[in-house]
Amino acid sequence: MRSRKADHTGGRTRSAVRQPIRVLALVLTMMVGILPWAGVAQAHGTIINPRSRAYQCWQDWGNNHTNPAMQQQDPMCYQAFQSNPDTMWNWMSALRDGLGGQFQARTPDGQLCSNGLSRNNSVNRAGNWRRSNVGRSFTVQLYDQASHGADFFRVYVTKQGFNPATQTVGWGNLDLITTTGRYAPAQNISFNVSTSGRTGPHVLFVIWQASHLDQAYMWCSDINIS
Repeated sequence: MRSRKADHTGGRTRSAVRQPIRVLALVLTMMVGILPWAGVAQAHGTIINPRSRAYQCWQDWGNNHTNPAMQQQDPMCYQAFQSNPDTMWNWMSALRDGLGGQFQARTPDGQLCSNGLSRNNSVNRAGNWRRSNVGRSFTVQLYDQASHGADFFRVYVTKQGFNPATQTVGWGNLDLITTTGRYAPAQNISFNVSTSGRTGPHVLFVIWQASHLDQAYMWCSDINIS
């Protein structure tokens, strides 16, 4: 057995010196892990209120995604994690380049919630997604870590009678309720919408045309209008 020699420069063993370094590295790793943009390449943003589907799954289960209870408590997030966990880890990066404003022509029915990205197809599926409770008028909030600003947002809501539990979202299911103006670069952008005449479960569909490039984002948020 090798004897442990003291470090005569400070009177401490090398292992004793390394131990605080290991602890500091662990703390830093944990701090990075809780930042909302951790692990996201070329991160941008999403609708955080009412929560988009991938963001909701990441927020509720990201730190507990191996918990078998998710299958019973949140089956839609369970199937999403089973299909492709990267959809949740990269909830900021659901973008497409160069659509030139041809959102409807280049995004087929049933693929709106994934922004036409096959890797995120799990968020297109009909089912009992967890819903945010909202009034008939409420505020939509975007978080954009990269602060790109917006040429505009287009906000749609499903028609009265649409059933999110059994129907996927198509263009014919939606009514346009708001088109905003431009927004200067900022991490947090919010605007008000009105869904008068609607009650119960609906899907809010938002298109964000970013300002820095021809990049379009599309998301679905599940809401219950009271």
